[in-house]
Amino acid sequence: MGARRVLWSVMIMVLFVACNFTEEIYFNADGSGKMSIGFDGSEMMSMLPDNDSLKMEEVMDSTIVFKDLLREKRDSIAQLPLEEQEKLKKLEPFSIHMLVDGPNGTMNFEMFSDFKNISDVNNAFNAFQMASKIGPSSAEQPIPQNSAEDPTQVSYSFTGDRFVREAKIKDQDLFQKSLDSLQGTEMFLSGSTYTFKYHFPKRVKSTNVEDATFSMDGKTLIYEVNFLDMLKDPESINIEVELEK
Repeated sequence: MGARRVLWSVMIMVLFVACNFTEEIYFNADGSGKMSIGFDGSEMMSMLPDNDSLKMEEVMDSTIVFKDLLREKRDSIAQLPLEEQEKLKKLEPFSIHMLVDGPNGTMNFEMFSDFKNISDVNNAFNAFQMASKIGPSSAEQPIPQNSAEDPTQVSYSFTGDRFVREAKIKDQDLFQKSLDSLQGTEMFLSGSTYTFKYHFPKRVKSTNVEDATFSMDGKTLIYEVNFLDMLKDPESINIEVELEK
């Protein structure tokens, strides 16, 4: 089973069974840094039957660089409408690292990107979901076309002393359709979590998130939410952080 086929299998399970994500950002003093959305699927692996292809797969440690993948598929991309090309281009900053060890029940992967400005990786989770649609395709196959815009958007800003994560619903009708598509999976998703883990170059002075916890040095903020609640009300997860001078 190739890396892209494994990615496809993993992403399908991640999006439709109980799972725990971590969105992690490391900030440097100049505003640059690294962002990742990680997933530990070891518990999910334990739920698979022994004859499942993922469990029988030999150890795979692989990295997919979307910039390279999109270059491979440039002929297919050129045939898509401009709007679709622009959406796919948003994947360029990201890579995915996968570690699958079926015999030992280990499945970990991380989508990550270095950035000069945090706004370069806006809508990272939308990119994460989009990645699942092109992961299994070979270089010769066309990239699937998305018929609809993303109903939500998440933007980030960091000015040195202040960090903001803001979520907005762009299209209410599309958003309602996305909620309707969750029917039948809520039982699984209700046990899922999404953890924000933000590392700053200075101590946190204040935040609007009452349930956040902090590292011993006061520079890391950790905030865990219910994944299904976040999907149903994305605008409720707006995070503001003020750092000490």
